[in-house]
Amino acid sequence: MKRIFKRYWPYIKEYKLQYFLVLIGIILTVAATTATAHIMKPLMDDMFIAKKEEMLYFIPIALIVIYFLKAIGRYVQSVYMSYIGQHIVTRFRELLLEKIIHLDMTFLYLNRSGELISRVTNDINRIQYFVSNMLPELFRESLTVVALVGYVIYLNATLAFYSLIVVPVVIYPLILIAKKLKKYSHRSQAKNADVVTRLTEVFNNSEIIKANATEKYEVERFSVQNWQFFKINMKSVYVGEIVSPLMEIIGATGLAAVIFVGGREVYEGKISVGEFTAFLTAVGLVFQPIRRIGSIYSKIQDAVAASERVFEIFDTQSRVTDGSKLLEEDIGHVEFKNVTLKYLDSFALNNVNISINRGENIALVGDSGGGKSTFINMLLRFYDPDSGEVLINGTNIKEFNQISLKHHISLVSQRIYIFQDSLAANVAYGQEIDEARVNKALALADATSFVASLENGIHTIMSESGTNLSGGQRQRIAIARAIYKHSSLLLLDEATSALDNESEKRIQKALDEYTKDKITITIAHRLSTIEDADKIVVMQKGKIVACANHSELLESCEVYQRLAGEFEK
Repeated sequence: MKRIFKRYWPYIKEYKLQYFLVLIGIILTVAATTATAHIMKPLMDDMFIAKKEEMLYFIPIALIVIYFLKAIGRYVQSVYMSYIGQHIVTRFRELLLEKIIHLDMTFLYLNRSGELISRVTNDINRIQYFVSNMLPELFRESLTVVALVGYVIYLNATLAFYSLIVVPVVIYPLILIAKKLKKYSHRSQAKNADVVTRLTEVFNNSEIIKANATEKYEVERFSVQNWQFFKINMKSVYVGEIVSPLMEIIGATGLAAVIFVGGREVYEGKISVGEFTAFLTAVGLVFQPIRRIGSIYSKIQDAVAASERVFEIFDTQSRVTDGSKLLEEDIGHVEFKNVTLKYLDSFALNNVNISINRGENIALVGDSGGGKSTFINMLLRFYDPDSGEVLINGTNIKEFNQISLKHHISLVSQRIYIFQDSLAANVAYGQEIDEARVNKALALADATSFVASLENGIHTIMSESGTNLSGGQRQRIAIARAIYKHSSLLLLDEATSALDNESEKRIQKALDEYTKDKITITIAHRLSTIEDADKIVVMQKGKIVACANHSELLESCEVYQRLAGEFEK
């Protein structure tokens, strides 16, 4: 816990004013609690036994003042504890998302989206108790215990010994319980991630589920994870809820000892009834914060487990490190020099060498798994090569700042990404919206007619994943987005696969004119898309096996001859 606290300290110390106000609330609360015990002495001795009339007025007014101060203290404490917790958790969500989204693609591929969502939502919510409630509550309850213990010792040291001797007995079982709770908390949070993952898969794959009528099958799969989550949580409850009754039993034992020993001293006239009542009240009040400390310590284990999972992400280092150079000029030359990349036990790219200049249109073809998408991903720095170099304008790509590099690259991938925002915002994604540029990009992408049919034109809000559009319409928007960015390197991965032949020809004609002064790299499975390319690169198992134009490859490359035959089918 000490290690986790040190990790939080840089954030916690930013809330000095709020913690100061919480401290004032704690002091008021503790003082009022101690005063509640102290007022029992005049209540019994002066009001009931001595029957002093002025006490009829003093005691009720004093009680109102005590509880008024206690109410103010608790309110101030609760409000500012909540402020600290909500504020720091809101910040942590942003910081964690920022960290995750800046990690390399290998990390994002290897970690389930449900797992990452769970870290940003569930785990962050669990740490709120640690950063906002734990410190103030522990401080308040500890201060209350110290104040009340000091008061009971002041009243009667002998009785204090008998009443408080049982307290150390609880520490050992509490430590054992805490260890168990931390283990269950880790398991609970991991299982929660499984539940979120299942839900994410169900909602992301709703079409295939409906098409195969597998609703019942998916509910059964979810049910397995859901009830496992329930069982783990109940184990945590079984263990955690032992703390309260354990403290109750110990508290009752201490009170029983006080009543027996204190009762005898009252009988013998050693202490007054008022002193004994005040002592009994103080001891009763002492066991309440001790019990709460035990409960807090149990809850901390859940927060510590969540914190460990969160800081595990913060401590993860990206395999792709940022360079310091800014790429300010357009990309005019791309070169792969002996580039090799292994994935698990196979080559994604194997000793690839190629040089591409401004104005060239390069097509990549090959069997599935041949390395075409990996080739494009290297330019986006989704991965870095195990050996060799990727050069941009003669400089190793690793030396460039990634934001400045990607500013010069536009990608249209096989999977079309549509965000829940206006159509214009989707076209101008990440940039300021210029309506004239948006309309021009849509025209080049052959999207003008379908956009005109939308109720609000370019201001129409897209549904999640673009479900209110056809596949071809989504693909046109993706192409328009790449055009709007006006990059010097255009990467097209099956960019027109959802379009009919006529639409593809119109877009291809517009793109040929648009990309005259740019580098275009295209992956396609249609002959019409690639036959006019300046160079066609044939890839097999990560290697370039041939590189020439369409007619030359038809004469000299058997692999291309086979692929061309498949394209025409």
